[in-house]
Amino acid sequence: MEVHADMKKPPRAMRLRVMEIALFAMFGALMFMTKYLMQAIPNIHLLAMFIAAFTIVYRWKALIPLYVYVAIDGIVGGFAMWWIPYLYIWLTIWAAVMVVSPAMERRHVSPKAQAAVYMLLCALHGLTFGMVYAPAQALIYGLSFKGMVAWIAAGLWFDVAHGAGDFVAGALVVPLAALLRRLGKLFQI
Repeated sequence: MEVHADMKKPPRAMRLRVMEIALFAMFGALMFMTKYLMQAIPNIHLLAMFIAAFTIVYRWKALIPLYVYVAIDGIVGGFAMWWIPYLYIWLTIWAAVMVVSPAMERRHVSPKAQAAVYMLLCALHGLTFGMVYAPAQALIYGLSFKGMVAWIAAGLWFDVAHGAGDFVAGALVVPLAALLRRLGKLFQI
């Protein structure tokens, strides 16, 4: 049987094993459950910390638990207008870690300094959440630029709380990534 060029298997590094599929699904569910359990505290959650740690360890594959989380959030909360920015907003922290993580590894940055960098990245994500979310809201609800700026300003205190929470949670990025690496070696994931 002849195999067409477009039907060849993906490179080994991009293939997912059954164990990875199950693990990433559980990570996505864990992300959703921690956010759900912490919803009594507005804008305080562990999502940026999880995304950063998963990205350090799993690189491109970290998008899988991220979008499992986004899908679960849409299923539970309803695929309404609020959900549309979730398709891109979490990519900002993922992309920042994709760039920063290898650079710190090449330079042999100490774990304490890495922790500080990830705390700042997580805090920056939280602080800018409303600003990154706003353009989609403006397009969806027909806000002018002035209306969009007013929307950002009205939510600024929530972004400050979000940034502070993400800063504290960011302290867990390096220990969680180290734990995931150790468990990955132990279970050959």
